[in-house]
Amino acid sequence: MQRVVIIGGGVVGSSTAYHLTRHPAFTGSVTVIERDPSYTRASSALSASSIRVQFSTPLNIALSQFGLDFIKAAETDLAVDGQGPLLGLREPGYLYAVPDSGLDILAENHAVQTQAGGDVALLTPEALKQRFPWLNTHGIATGSLGLSGEGWFNGPGLHMAIRAKAIAQGARFVKAAATGYTRGNGRITGVVLEDGSEIPADQVVNAAGGWAWQVAEWGGIELPIRPRARQVFTFACRAELPGFPLLIDPSGIWVRPEGNLYLTGFCPGEGEPDPDEGPLVIDEQEFHDRVWPVLADRVSAFEELRLTGGWAGYYDMNLFDQNGVVGPDPLQPELIIAAGFSGHGMQHAPGVGRGVAELLATGAYRSLDLSPLGPQRLVAGEKLIERCII
Repeated sequence: MQRVVIIGGGVVGSSTAYHLTRHPAFTGSVTVIERDPSYTRASSALSASSIRVQFSTPLNIALSQFGLDFIKAAETDLAVDGQGPLLGLREPGYLYAVPDSGLDILAENHAVQTQAGGDVALLTPEALKQRFPWLNTHGIATGSLGLSGEGWFNGPGLHMAIRAKAIAQGARFVKAAATGYTRGNGRITGVVLEDGSEIPADQVVNAAGGWAWQVAEWGGIELPIRPRARQVFTFACRAELPGFPLLIDPSGIWVRPEGNLYLTGFCPGEGEPDPDEGPLVIDEQEFHDRVWPVLADRVSAFEELRLTGGWAGYYDMNLFDQNGVVGPDPLQPELIIAAGFSGHGMQHAPGVGRGVAELLATGAYRSLDLSPLGPQRLVAGEKLIERCII
């Protein structure tokens, strides 16, 4: 009987618990430790919840493709007592608007995406204007548009549905803060909680998101993963803008519809302040000074937008190469890491959870080889760069 303890009950930890408790080769117990089951500051609860195939590595594309299939089947596969989640999946696509300086990288990425089965088209400014009459195309040399398999959904709803199904399948979720490990015979034998109690473990999964580095330190591991705050602003616009995709402007500012509103945000540029665990606040002045001028210039109808609110959440940013870290620690194979997804954890959680579950249940990846994401690359200094970070 195998005792698996997962530290972190966000979407990655919950997905691992779900897939493990349904794996036919697994016999044992699954315990998930989550310090805040209200998920007030959890990345899973504060995600903008989008999904795309427009990545620069085949593995990330494959994870998104599985994630999309998983979301589409969730109403049936995640049903509990006959009730399945309605996740409101929409697929208007992602539109990367690229200036002349980005054409070479865009062409390289497009080749990777189409080779992996992505339904992505490169459109001239004229073709973009014909498809999206509301779009101002100045400064755009080419647009990369996902024709299918890209869009957005109810991410927090997916997380809660995966969690509920994992519990229904026998996983135990414990409200507590983990503080360290117990050891015996040179290996980890359990997880210590803040009240001094211990949960015995044969294997431990570090799915603590932006705080995975702290959990890793208990095992003597240095992880280049840190929580980085990101703002999402919401605004209203009276004009109807048909077919609006998730648009990434050449400036890096992104925007997409959400019901009757729009969501928008950005990542700090190179050299800009981006502190670890920055405050989760909305800076309206930053919206007015930085975001609104770009939006109004790109979409004339946004000149008359009205800011309605917003929120802030954390990316579990992998500062090494902006890719997830997944797999057993080279020196402590009983400790598996699953964190650092740098903004694409929600869409990749189904595939990552499946892979970690396969590793725990059978000792190897079976459906999709996640070994390129393994922590050994951190030790070797070999980056697996993901260019398409939003």
